[in-house]
Amino acid sequence: MSSLIEFREVCKYYQMGDTTVKAADRISFQIQKGEFVAIVGQSGSGKSTCMNIIGCLDVPTSGTYLLDGQDVGQMDKNQLAAVRNKMLGFIFQQYNLLPKLTLQENVEVPLMYAGVPKPERHERSRIALEMVGLGDKLKHKPMQLSGGQQQRVSIARALAGDPAVILADEPTGALDSHTGREVLTMLQQLHAAGNTVVLITHDNSIAVQAQRIIRLEDGHVVYDGDADDPRAVVTPGMAGRGAAAG
Repeated sequence: MSSLIEFREVCKYYQMGDTTVKAADRISFQIQKGEFVAIVGQSGSGKSTCMNIIGCLDVPTSGTYLLDGQDVGQMDKNQLAAVRNKMLGFIFQQYNLLPKLTLQENVEVPLMYAGVPKPERHERSRIALEMVGLGDKLKHKPMQLSGGQQQRVSIARALAGDPAVILADEPTGALDSHTGREVLTMLQQLHAAGNTVVLITHDNSIAVQAQRIIRLEDGHVVYDGDADDPRAVVTPGMAGRGAAAG
């Protein structure tokens, strides 16, 4: 059985003046359908680069990224956009809601880009908002909601497209700890319902809510395994630096 997400020796290099920065250096891993995986690392570790590649927002410099068996690195911009709309549901730290649209209209935006007919968009957006407990606020505007409720709208927006992968980039970063826990609980519930969830974070206490942790340092995978293993949150490099943020 092929993996839903597969990195094979993925490299991403950037040129900064005369210096070549290796944001991802021969990263390999597989994520199966139905997994809940956290990709964790400090600033500069390569986690954002991995997120951009998984999300078809960027392509590898070398190596191969397969999404459901498709070689994403060989796609042009239009093909990448089509894959994003069809297969990926994004949850961002800053919600990215449009203030002048109602909650239902916000949830419908990616469906509109995907060419979903209007009656189906209405139905799917309504169901998705009901799933996150906001079925009674379809006509509200984002500014009428709390931060946690706005993040729930962004989760509904991700769910409405019935994506193969839910990609959550620091989804609790703008929330207080209590509201952040509610959002993490919702991601765990989505996983329990059979969804594939990939969580990007710098925070160990958030990463351990996943089933599995892939830890990155300096563009390399330094741990890939069970989230309950003590090695998931402590690496030799961290111990040597006193776990300081990079």
